[in-house]
Amino acid sequence: MPEDDDYGLSPAKEIVEIAPPQVDYRPGTPKSYRPRIAVIGTGGISEFHLKAYRKCGYEVAAFASRTRSKAEARRDEFFPEATVYDDYRSILEREDIEVLDITPHPVDRLPIVKEALRAGKHVLSQKPFVLDLGEGEELVRIAQENGVRLAVNQNGRWAPHFSYLRNAVAGGVIGRVTSLDFSLQWDQTWIRGISEFENIHHLILFDFAIHWFDITTQIMAGQEPTRVLASTVRYDEQVYRPPALAAVIIEYPGAQVRLSFNAHATLGEEDVTTVVGTKGTIRTRGPGLNDQPEVQIFLKEGQCRVPLESCWFDAGFEGTMGELLCAIEEDREPSNSARSNLRSLELCFAALAAADTGQPVEVGSVRTVSTGPS
Repeated sequence: MPEDDDYGLSPAKEIVEIAPPQVDYRPGTPKSYRPRIAVIGTGGISEFHLKAYRKCGYEVAAFASRTRSKAEARRDEFFPEATVYDDYRSILEREDIEVLDITPHPVDRLPIVKEALRAGKHVLSQKPFVLDLGEGEELVRIAQENGVRLAVNQNGRWAPHFSYLRNAVAGGVIGRVTSLDFSLQWDQTWIRGISEFENIHHLILFDFAIHWFDITTQIMAGQEPTRVLASTVRYDEQVYRPPALAAVIIEYPGAQVRLSFNAHATLGEEDVTTVVGTKGTIRTRGPGLNDQPEVQIFLKEGQCRVPLESCWFDAGFEGTMGELLCAIEEDREPSNSARSNLRSLELCFAALAAADTGQPVEVGSVRTVSTGPS
């Protein structure tokens, strides 16, 4: 029996500093393949795409947008030699353009992606990929029939901290994962008054958290999820319409994933991820998703801290396009393929349904996005 003074306390552990394991977390680039790229849609997120492409030395040869002035502004800032089109179909007719980055919202994006694939173009689709798994499966089939690659811009996979975590887990550093915890408190009040976001009931669990569902599929690779429980809450003091609070539990045989979100934390923002395995624990912590300065690793033989280079909104966008180009060059499926992203959407759709019904939902039983409680 423990001494009374020790009751309820974990055993004391000696702190031994060890050398960090070798984990490659930086985004890849193709050896020599440098196709001409076109960007369709020039909304706010396109700025980060273009910064990454310019940094990597990729050539953007054309833009298309419903608002020509936005496309011209992006061209002038990043790729002055590119051509601007009012109609994206003009880009599809250009044989010299092989890869398209298609950024509009899902409803507008779906027909563009279909036409692009049928025109023989490789496509990087913005996330969330689709609103219906059947539509996503159709796009995967069209890409396969036309011999082109279809990837999804799940840029969180190449955020330095997430990239390190998934590659460390894949390399067996902490053994089999038994629990994965995401805890985020951040300030999303910038969406106030922006109808494209205000009108998405499940803004946090769908448009935002799809990154975390996607990372979950990567870190939990090889383990099959069974069911999802979820809850969302909107409170009176919020300055925007969608619920700012959300929590999700994903169950696996012998493991559990927990996600906790507060998107209205205007003070004291923090973003923590903890992965516990049968051989150790890995944790990242920072004031936000774009500021995760290091990884902490705790193993039986000791512990270490690993400083990280770059940040999500640089490396993430370098990684998604870089992986697609590498896959084309190497004639393989990209790791961020549309096919793999459907697994992420299965988790997301189950969470939305669980939040709406207040009941556990089996993974794979929900095929379409929920727009809120009926």
